[in-house]
Amino acid sequence: MLFTQDRNRLRLFYCEVWERYRNNLPLQPLEQQIGEVISMHPEYHELLEDREAALGMEANPELGESNPFLHLALHVSIREQIGSDQPSGIRKIHGRLLVKLGDAHRAEHRMMECLAAELWQAQQDGSTLDGAAYMRRLERV
Repeated sequence: MLFTQDRNRLRLFYCEVWERYRNNLPLQPLEQQIGEVISMHPEYHELLEDREAALGMEANPELGESNPFLHLALHVSIREQIGSDQPSGIRKIHGRLLVKLGDAHRAEHRMMECLAAELWQAQQDGSTLDGAAYMRRLERV
């Protein structure tokens, strides 16, 4: 379910995972990871516990508003990259940031900034993510 282009289905998936996580119901490994990421973001709990609000939520980046669903997805993406060490070397960068920042959540956030910037650039260019540019950006953190 996580791999869909349907915004509403994806948002409902996050809501359902959060409900099952909170109620200690069985989860698939990726769902468990999503539940853990959500648990680290209490500012999103109320939204994810109200399906109508989640479906209707609109973020306006021009006003400094962030999209919680994008934020959570970036966390999951970073964790998947670290777990598989893809792109090669990202696990080492994560380890260095853990030492530097002393906190896994903060390290993920710094890495997410790089991923988001490279995704934005790819979107502007109408291309795919440039893995080499992404790794160079991560190395500078």
